[in-house]
Amino acid sequence: MKGCEEMSEKAGLYFHIPFCKSKCPYCDFYSKKYCRGDEESYTDILLGEMNNYSGSFDTVYFGGGTPSIIEPECIGRLLDGARAHFEIDENSEITIECNPREDLKHSFKKYKSYGINRVSIGMQSAVDKERFALGRSAGRAEVERTVNAAREAGIENISLDLMLGIPNQTESSLDTSFEFIEKMNVKHISAYMLKIEEGTRFSEIRDKLVLPDEDTVSKMYIKTIASLKDIGFEQYEISNFAKPSYESRHNLKYWTLVPYLGIGKTAHSFWEGKRFYYDENMNIIPDSGGGDIDERIMLGLRLNRGIKKELVKKPFDELIKLGLLIEKDDRIALTPEGMLVSNYVINELI
Repeated sequence: MKGCEEMSEKAGLYFHIPFCKSKCPYCDFYSKKYCRGDEESYTDILLGEMNNYSGSFDTVYFGGGTPSIIEPECIGRLLDGARAHFEIDENSEITIECNPREDLKHSFKKYKSYGINRVSIGMQSAVDKERFALGRSAGRAEVERTVNAAREAGIENISLDLMLGIPNQTESSLDTSFEFIEKMNVKHISAYMLKIEEGTRFSEIRDKLVLPDEDTVSKMYIKTIASLKDIGFEQYEISNFAKPSYESRHNLKYWTLVPYLGIGKTAHSFWEGKRFYYDENMNIIPDSGGGDIDERIMLGLRLNRGIKKELVKKPFDELIKLGLLIEKDDRIALTPEGMLVSNYVINELI
């Protein structure tokens, strides 16, 4: 057994569900086209893989892919198996990622009965032409329907994804998404800047895409921080914003070096001080060690609370003068401008 019993905080458990209806043109994550029935054998594989580990967890996260595309009973089987094999805290945060393309009213009722208490919905934009440019077939109305269906099922902890710098997006159109977010009264926002990755459809047609320039995207990011703050969201990480006490407990483990166990194709883990992942054939591939000073600086600076000054052995006064870092008592943290060039700042500190 690969255990993780002796730690100050319980670990996070992640299940990767790789199935999608179709491949989004910007996505470089591993996924495969869903055919009904595929989930049964895959669920059996994940249930069997749990036998190789032991541990105590207080967050469970179903990511993908599109976890909501498979039959909800398979999600229930995985949670039942996890509770039978692991120690799952009764107050765990249990999240599932959802695509608003499907009518999830029935699924949400099932999820609620399984103990799922948080949903993350792939909105990307509340402007239909921007969603459609991202390869999404569902529009704003379907996103609203999905949020309402989750609430009707009794799931109040709802997160929406927002993308910045996408085709056809402007600073003005971004306001439409903020207005929609305020109307939906959700608890959490994950806001990411589009990055065109090699091997994606967007990479192939990049010259044909109508994309905002780099300066505009930077302005969008700064605007996002201010606009979300105006409607009650505090930024707690470079890409994440929450109403008070609704930070993602699971994702915080990634940035604070709390152990997490990922099970499923291409799922990554930080377990017993080591990093490893499953490949597409469910072989375990060693990745690297983890938890050294450089990693604590790199991950810790993603958080608004920053890191303790004592971790950094290089001078950082110039970064403060440039407005990229700010001092907070015995800590330093990135400013919003620093977050835009976080890789540069981190390289200067490690």
